[in-house]
Amino acid sequence: MSGGGAEVRVDHVVKAFEGGRVRALDDVSFELAPGELVALTGPSGSGKSTLLNLIGALDDPDGGSITLDGERLDRIRDRDEYRSATVGFVFQLHNLIPTLTASENVQIAMFGHTRSRAARRARARALLDEVGLAGRVDARPATMSGGERQRVAIARALANEPRLLLADEPTGALDSATGARVLALLDEVRRRRGTTILLVTNDDQVAAATDRVLHLRDGVIRGEEPRPATA
Repeated sequence: MSGGGAEVRVDHVVKAFEGGRVRALDDVSFELAPGELVALTGPSGSGKSTLLNLIGALDDPDGGSITLDGERLDRIRDRDEYRSATVGFVFQLHNLIPTLTASENVQIAMFGHTRSRAARRARARALLDEVGLAGRVDARPATMSGGERQRVAIARALANEPRLLLADEPTGALDSATGARVLALLDEVRRRRGTTILLVTNDDQVAAATDRVLHLRDGVIRGEEPRPATA
């Protein structure tokens, strides 16, 4: 697989629960181009998080297929390596470890790789600088604002140079101004690194700032909107 942003294809994907009685996803198909920032919207229970879990190889579809740069995810032998090296996850609740510093939280993502301790520390510092937290390297989550904690989470997600970033309502727990700054940071990340980003959101303003919006309802893609043209 090449560097830069990933190309993702979701092809007639089905996912059911409760012995097949509940279809969380029902014949879902779409593609993500390398370097694209796409919003996925829909009401609670529409299948958004289920879809992110499948693309992140945290679960398997019951039908259809998902490919990344032409490789089917269900044929990947080492899923831990795929999740570590290829995909970055950012969640609404940042999931930082409260007893660790910002730097240590970022370094956790690099454990199991070949970087030395010094290299991990240097990379964590560089990433925190990139997200505007150069002065908060040694701060712990309890002393940080919600926006700062989410920026640490983004730095952690970028630790292993992922080509695909999956963000599950990363601005949902933030006020509008802080959420706008986090979204601007994600957009800057994809522009600078070429990272492909799929972002789940229920905020119309967040969705309007992406390249394209996919509407998911009752497990089905009900519509798609391009970013409005700017004057």
